[in-house]
Amino acid sequence: MSYSLIIFDWDGTLIDSAGTIVECIQQASAELGLEVPDRSRASHVIGLGLQDSLRLAVPGLPAERYAEFVELYRKHFLEREDAIRLFPGIEALLKTLSQTRLLAIATGKSRRGLERALQATGLKAYFSASRCADETTPKPAPAMLQEIIEELSTPVEHALMIGDTSHDIEMARGAGIDALAVTYGAHPEPALRACGPRGCVSSVTALTEWLERNA
Repeated sequence: MSYSLIIFDWDGTLIDSAGTIVECIQQASAELGLEVPDRSRASHVIGLGLQDSLRLAVPGLPAERYAEFVELYRKHFLEREDAIRLFPGIEALLKTLSQTRLLAIATGKSRRGLERALQATGLKAYFSASRCADETTPKPAPAMLQEIIEELSTPVEHALMIGDTSHDIEMARGAGIDALAVTYGAHPEPALRACGPRGCVSSVTALTEWLERNA
Protein backbone atom coordinates (compact mmCIF):
# COMPACT_ATOMS: atom_id res chain seq x y z
CA MET A 1 0.00 0.00 0.00
CA SER A 2 1.23 3.46 -0.89
CA TYR A 3 -0.04 6.30 1.31
CA SER A 4 -0.15 9.77 -0.20
CA LEU A 5 -1.44 11.30 3.07
CA ILE A 6 -0.08 10.53 6.53
CA ILE A 7 -1.97 12.01 9.48
CA PHE A 8 -0.27 12.21 12.87
CA ASP A 9 -1.58 12.62 16.37
CA TRP A 10 0.47 15.19 18.31
CA ASP A 11 0.82 14.46 22.06
CA GLY A 12 2.59 11.17 22.71
CA THR A 13 3.21 10.54 19.01
CA LEU A 14 5.35 13.41 17.78
CA ILE A 15 6.15 15.06 21.09
CA ASP A 16 7.01 13.53 24.47
CA SER A 17 4.20 15.17 26.41
CA ALA A 18 2.06 12.31 27.76
CA GLY A 19 3.81 12.22 31.15
CA THR A 20 3.44 15.97 31.56
CA ILE A 21 -0.27 15.83 30.72
CA VAL A 22 -0.79 13.11 33.33
CA GLU A 23 1.04 15.11 35.99
CA CYS A 24 -1.03 18.23 35.25
CA ILE A 25 -4.31 16.29 35.46
CA GLN A 26 -3.23 14.82 38.78
CA GLN A 27 -2.07 18.15 40.20
CA ALA A 28 -5.26 19.97 39.21
CA SER A 29 -7.32 17.16 40.76
CA ALA A 30 -5.40 17.37 44.04
CA GLU A 31 -5.74 21.14 44.25
CA LEU A 32 -9.51 20.90 43.80
CA GLY A 33 -9.78 18.25 46.51
CA LEU A 34 -10.83 15.54 44.06
CA GLU A 35 -9.76 11.92 43.96
CA VAL A 36 -6.46 11.95 42.08
CA PRO A 37 -6.63 9.59 39.09
CA ASP A 38 -3.86 7.03 38.84
CA ARG A 39 -1.46 7.17 35.91
CA SER A 40 -3.40 4.61 33.89
CA ARG A 41 -6.71 6.50 34.12
CA ALA A 42 -5.14 9.88 33.50
CA SER A 43 -3.23 8.52 30.49
CA HIS A 44 -6.35 6.94 29.03
CA VAL A 45 -8.08 10.30 28.45
CA ILE A 46 -5.20 11.86 26.51
CA GLY A 47 -6.46 12.81 23.07
CA LEU A 48 -10.15 12.91 23.94
CA GLY A 49 -12.27 16.04 23.85
CA LEU A 50 -12.62 18.14 26.98
CA GLN A 51 -15.99 16.83 28.15
CA ASP A 52 -15.08 13.18 27.73
CA SER A 53 -11.66 13.68 29.32
CA LEU A 54 -13.04 15.22 32.48
CA ARG A 55 -15.95 12.81 32.75
CA LEU A 56 -13.56 9.85 32.70
CA ALA A 57 -10.52 11.25 34.53
CA VAL A 58 -12.32 13.09 37.35
CA PRO A 59 -15.84 11.64 37.54
CA GLY A 60 -16.46 13.38 40.87
CA LEU A 61 -16.13 16.83 39.30
CA PRO A 62 -19.50 18.57 38.71
CA ALA A 63 -19.94 19.97 35.21
CA GLU A 64 -20.23 23.50 36.59
CA ARG A 65 -16.63 23.22 37.85
CA TYR A 66 -15.13 22.08 34.55
CA ALA A 67 -13.89 25.57 33.71
CA GLU A 68 -12.14 25.79 37.09
CA PHE A 69 -10.38 22.47 36.49
CA VAL A 70 -9.35 23.46 32.96
CA GLU A 71 -7.87 26.72 34.18
CA LEU A 72 -5.77 24.93 36.79
CA TYR A 73 -4.68 22.26 34.31
CA ARG A 74 -3.72 24.89 31.75
CA LYS A 75 -1.71 26.83 34.32
CA HIS A 76 0.34 23.76 35.24
CA PHE A 77 0.80 22.71 31.62
CA LEU A 78 2.02 26.14 30.53
CA GLU A 79 4.54 26.11 33.37
CA ARG A 80 6.00 22.87 31.97
CA GLU A 81 5.46 23.40 28.25
CA ASP A 82 8.87 24.85 27.43
CA ALA A 83 10.57 21.70 28.74
CA ILE A 84 8.60 19.33 26.47
CA ARG A 85 10.61 18.00 23.53
CA LEU A 86 9.94 16.19 20.27
CA PHE A 87 10.80 12.53 20.32
CA PRO A 88 14.32 12.12 18.91
CA GLY A 89 14.20 11.49 15.18
CA ILE A 90 10.74 12.94 14.60
CA GLU A 91 11.82 16.13 12.84
CA ALA A 92 14.08 14.21 10.46
CA LEU A 93 11.25 11.77 9.71
CA LEU A 94 8.78 14.56 8.97
CA LYS A 95 11.27 16.34 6.75
CA THR A 96 11.80 13.18 4.70
CA LEU A 97 8.11 12.28 4.47
CA SER A 98 7.06 15.81 3.48
CA GLN A 99 9.15 15.59 0.31
CA THR A 100 6.88 12.90 -1.16
CA ARG A 101 3.71 12.85 0.98
CA LEU A 102 1.07 15.17 2.32
CA LEU A 103 1.24 15.37 6.11
CA ALA A 104 -1.50 16.43 8.53
CA ILE A 105 -2.31 16.53 12.26
CA ALA A 106 -5.43 15.29 14.09
CA THR A 107 -5.13 16.18 17.77
CA GLY A 108 -7.07 16.49 20.99
CA LYS A 109 -5.31 19.80 21.64
CA SER A 110 -7.08 23.11 21.21
CA ARG A 111 -6.26 25.18 18.13
CA ARG A 112 -4.48 27.71 20.31
CA GLY A 113 -2.44 24.96 21.96
CA LEU A 114 -1.46 23.33 18.67
CA GLU A 115 -0.43 26.61 17.07
CA ARG A 116 1.72 27.41 20.09
CA ALA A 117 3.34 23.96 19.88
CA LEU A 118 3.96 24.20 16.14
CA GLN A 119 5.59 27.57 16.61
CA ALA A 120 7.81 26.33 19.43
CA THR A 121 8.94 23.22 17.54
CA GLY A 122 9.27 24.83 14.12
CA LEU A 123 7.28 22.03 12.47
CA LYS A 124 4.37 23.97 10.99
CA ALA A 125 5.75 24.06 7.44
CA TYR A 126 5.66 20.26 7.17
CA PHE A 127 1.87 20.00 7.54
CA SER A 128 -0.73 20.72 4.88
CA ALA A 129 -3.75 20.52 7.18
CA SER A 130 -4.72 20.02 10.83
CA ARG A 131 -7.80 19.55 12.97
CA CYS A 132 -8.15 20.16 16.71
CA ALA A 133 -10.64 19.00 19.30
CA ASP A 134 -12.25 22.42 19.68
CA GLU A 135 -12.97 22.76 15.94
CA THR A 136 -15.01 19.63 15.23
CA THR A 137 -16.31 16.46 16.87
CA PRO A 138 -13.34 15.16 18.90
CA LYS A 139 -11.82 11.67 18.98
CA PRO A 140 -12.75 8.87 18.77
CA ALA A 141 -15.37 10.19 16.30
CA PRO A 142 -14.00 10.14 12.71
CA ALA A 143 -14.84 13.77 11.90
CA MET A 144 -11.26 15.11 12.11
CA LEU A 145 -9.98 12.57 9.62
CA GLN A 146 -12.96 12.91 7.31
CA GLU A 147 -12.50 16.68 7.16
CA ILE A 148 -8.75 16.42 6.52
CA ILE A 149 -9.23 13.82 3.78
CA GLU A 150 -11.86 16.00 2.11
CA GLU A 151 -9.74 19.15 2.41
CA LEU A 152 -6.73 17.45 0.83
CA SER A 153 -8.78 15.52 -1.76
CA THR A 154 -7.29 12.17 -0.78
CA PRO A 155 -8.98 8.79 -1.30
CA VAL A 156 -9.50 7.01 2.02
CA GLU A 157 -7.42 4.04 0.87
CA HIS A 158 -4.41 6.32 0.42
CA ALA A 159 -4.52 7.81 3.94
CA LEU A 160 -2.81 6.53 7.10
CA MET A 161 -3.37 7.63 10.71
CA ILE A 162 -0.49 7.32 13.19
CA GLY A 163 -1.21 7.68 16.91
CA ASP A 164 -0.41 6.49 20.41
CA THR A 165 -3.91 5.94 21.81
CA SER A 166 -6.85 3.65 21.20
CA HIS A 167 -8.85 6.82 20.44
CA ASP A 168 -6.63 7.42 17.40
CA ILE A 169 -7.04 3.87 16.12
CA GLU A 170 -10.82 3.90 16.68
CA MET A 171 -11.05 7.25 14.89
CA ALA A 172 -9.21 5.81 11.91
CA ARG A 173 -11.46 2.75 11.85
CA GLY A 174 -14.53 4.99 11.88
CA ALA A 175 -13.16 6.98 8.96
CA GLY A 176 -12.32 3.83 7.01
CA ILE A 177 -8.58 4.45 6.84
CA ASP A 178 -5.58 2.41 7.94
CA ALA A 179 -3.92 3.10 11.29
CA LEU A 180 -0.49 2.49 12.76
CA ALA A 181 -0.01 2.55 16.54
CA VAL A 182 3.09 3.76 18.37
CA THR A 183 3.58 2.16 21.78
CA TYR A 184 5.95 4.76 23.25
CA GLY A 185 3.15 7.22 24.12
CA ALA A 186 0.08 7.21 26.35
CA HIS A 187 -1.63 3.82 25.88
CA PRO A 188 -0.17 0.35 26.46
CA GLU A 189 0.43 -1.99 23.53
CA PRO A 190 -2.32 -4.54 24.39
CA ALA A 191 -4.98 -1.81 24.34
CA LEU A 192 -3.67 -0.53 21.02
CA ARG A 193 -3.55 -3.97 19.41
CA ALA A 194 -7.12 -4.65 20.54
CA CYS A 195 -8.27 -1.83 18.24
CA GLY A 196 -6.85 -3.54 15.14
CA PRO A 197 -4.13 -1.26 13.75
CA ARG A 198 -2.07 -2.41 10.77
CA GLY A 199 0.87 -2.64 13.15
CA CYS A 200 2.48 -1.42 16.37
CA VAL A 201 5.94 0.15 16.60
CA SER A 202 7.90 0.80 19.77
CA SER A 203 10.22 3.66 18.75
CA VAL A 204 10.68 6.42 16.20
CA THR A 205 13.35 4.28 14.56
CA ALA A 206 10.86 1.41 14.21
CA LEU A 207 8.25 3.87 12.92
CA THR A 208 10.65 5.09 10.25
CA GLU A 209 11.47 1.54 9.22
CA TRP A 210 7.78 0.55 9.07
CA LEU A 211 6.99 3.50 6.83
CA GLU A 212 9.92 2.71 4.56
CA ARG A 213 8.62 -0.85 4.13
CA ASN A 214 4.89 -0.24 4.00
CA ALA A 215 4.17 3.34 2.97
